[in-house]
Amino acid sequence: GYLPGETNEYVVIGAHYDHLGMGEQFSLGTPGKPHLGADDNASGTSALLELARYFSKQPKRKRGVLFLAFAGEELGLLGSAYYVANPRLPIGDAAAMINMDMIGRIRDGKVFVGGSGTGASFKPMLDSIRPKYPFTLDLSETAGYGSSDHTSFTTKQVPVLFFFSGLHGDYHKPSDTWDKIEAGTAVQLLDLI
Repeated sequence: GYLPGETNEYVVIGAHYDHLGMGEQFSLGTPGKPHLGADDNASGTSALLELARYFSKQPKRKRGVLFLAFAGEELGLLGSAYYVANPRLPIGDAAAMINMDMIGRIRDGKVFVGGSGTGASFKPMLDSIRPKYPFTLDLSETAGYGSSDHTSFTTKQVPVLFFFSGLHGDYHKPSDTWDKIEAGTAVQLLDLI
């Protein structure tokens, strides 16, 4: 979905909606059982839908907002790689890409934010809003590369921020279920985003 702005520039907000199905060769648990992927990555796609709802009710902004849900992330970033090679809007007009992947189980208030070095204003912006939230933001990954969809945009020189709450014992297992999602802290992170 696309909410136009006053200029041709836009910000991409993305998440992947594919998971492992019955697990097969990618399961770290029991192949042959449903791998529900509540955190990986229903948390990100739920956040994407909520941000689309939120921004659709706001006044028109300078930049547009493009909401993208990707398939094929688990198989090697297939959807996001396809999009950046065949964009519906000029990729050169993308001011930034925000990717949310596994944001539903924040432990001890720590959130990993990758890509802070890909945009000159990212680190100062994050530093200025950080005190308003109960999170410790780990900005140690600055280059914008990793195993999620933001990497496809990094390769096209689009500045990226990647929000991630970290791996856990249910990653790529049938036990990644809805009842383990910490909705309250996820909502706080969404407010920060």
